[in-house]
Amino acid sequence: MFTLDTTGSTRGIYVAQSVVSIKGLALRRLHRVRELSRICSGSPLRIYNMTTISKYSMGIGDRFGLEGPAQLRAFQAAKARGITIAPVWNKSNREHTLIGTRPEDVRAEADAAVKSCQWTDPYFVDADHIGLATVDKFLAVSDFFTIDVADAIGKPATDGAMAKYVAEMERFAGALRIPGVAEPVVVSQASLQEIAAKYLFAVAEAGRVYRHIAAQRGEGNFVTEVSFDEANTPQTPAELFFILAAAAREGIPVATVAPKFTGEFLKGIDYVGDIQRFAREFEEDLAVLAFAKKTFGLPETLKLSIHSGSDKFSLYPIMHRAIKKADAGLHLKTAGTTWLEEVIGLAASGGAGLAFVKEIYREALGRYDEMAKPYLTVIAIDRQALPTPDEVDAFSAEEYVETLEHDQACKRFNIHFRQMVHISFRLAAEKRARYTELLKANRDSIETHVTSNILKRHIEPLFLGLI
Repeated sequence: MFTLDTTGSTRGIYVAQSVVSIKGLALRRLHRVRELSRICSGSPLRIYNMTTISKYSMGIGDRFGLEGPAQLRAFQAAKARGITIAPVWNKSNREHTLIGTRPEDVRAEADAAVKSCQWTDPYFVDADHIGLATVDKFLAVSDFFTIDVADAIGKPATDGAMAKYVAEMERFAGALRIPGVAEPVVVSQASLQEIAAKYLFAVAEAGRVYRHIAAQRGEGNFVTEVSFDEANTPQTPAELFFILAAAAREGIPVATVAPKFTGEFLKGIDYVGDIQRFAREFEEDLAVLAFAKKTFGLPETLKLSIHSGSDKFSLYPIMHRAIKKADAGLHLKTAGTTWLEEVIGLAASGGAGLAFVKEIYREALGRYDEMAKPYLTVIAIDRQALPTPDEVDAFSAEEYVETLEHDQACKRFNIHFRQMVHISFRLAAEKRARYTELLKANRDSIETHVTSNILKRHIEPLFLGLI
C-alpha cells in the first residue's frame, strides 16, 4: 500500500507490509515500514527500513521466566476492552548476569506464552540497556534493542564532527517555536556547540550500535530504542530536539526514545518529585517529538519511552491525559515487579511459601551491601525504617502481604521493605530449584497477583484512563 504525505512536512512515501513468520512454533506478526524521507532541506533521500511497533506498548520483566501467560492475560483483557498494547518482554544483561539466565530464555518464555494464550498480535523481546560490549549475545533472539548511551553523554566528538553538526543546525538560530512548548527555544551558535559537546558523541555511539545490529540481523528486522534515561540530568526540550536531529543524521530508525525526567524513578515505588513539573516536561517532550518528526523526517511512529522503574501510579493519570490530548503513542517500560508479585503470591499462600520469603528477607538484610550495589542509583532505602528479620518472622501471611504490596492507602505498607525485597531476587536464584517448586505449587495465587498487577495498576490507569 502506498500513500503520499502532502501535509507540508518533509516526510515522503511510506510503504507498509505485514509479514507473518513462525518462530519456535509461535505465531507472530511483524509490521515493517520502508520510509523515504528527507532529513534536512536539500539533503539526499534517506530510507528507513524498520519493524514498527504499535501505538501503545509495554515492557514487562520476568526475572525467572515462569509468568509469561499470566502477564499476557492482562494484555488480552485490555484488548477485550478495545485497546491493543504490544507486550515487550525485557531483560538486561545485568539481570541475566545476576540470575544466571540467557537471552534465549526470554525468547522461549515469550514464544511459549504467545502460543499458550493464542495471542495473534505483535509482541517483542527487548535486549534491554545494551551497548557494543553487550549486544552480541542478544542478536539471535531479540527483535527490540534498547541502545543505552547515557555513559557516553559528555564524551567529546571530534572538532570536525561538531563543526559540521553546528553548521547544519544553525538554520534554527534565533527563537525556535515548537508547537506545544510554552516558551520559544533560543538557539545560538554557543547553545548548539554546548549541545553538540554534550550529546553528539553519544548519538554517534547509538548509530554505531544500530549499524552493528543491522549488519547482523538485517535492516528492517527489529525495533530500535535510544535511551538517555540514566543520564545525570534531564534533557531540555531544546536538547531533545537537537538529539533527534543528530539521530536523523545518523540514519537511526528510532521507534522509541527514552529521555530522562526530573524527579526520582526508584525501583518498585511511586514517583518522588514535583508532579506538576513532570507533567510540563512530559507534554513538552511529546510536542518536541511531533515537531521533530515533521522537521527531520523521523519515523512517523516515533514515541516516548518511559523507563519507570514500575509503579509510578501518581503519574499515570497525567500521562494518560497528555497522550490522549496529543494523540501520541507511548512505550512504558516497567521493572521487575513481577518478582514482587511472586513473593506476594507465595506469602499469601502461607505455609512453605511464606516461610521461604521470610528466609529471603533475613538473608538479604545480612547481605545488604551486596544486594544494593547494582541498584544504588535507583533505590532509596532507609535501613532504620526496615522491620527486623525477627519482626518479619512474626508476620502472618496477611501482614507480610500488606507490608509489601503497593497499596499506599494501607497503613502497614512500607516502601523501604518493598525496595529491599525488590533487589533481593538473586537470593531466590541461588535457591532456584526450591523456589521454582514453590512457584509451581502455588500457581493460582501467584498468577492472580501477576495478572491483576499489570492490568489494574498499570494498564487501566495509564492506557484506559481508569483510576
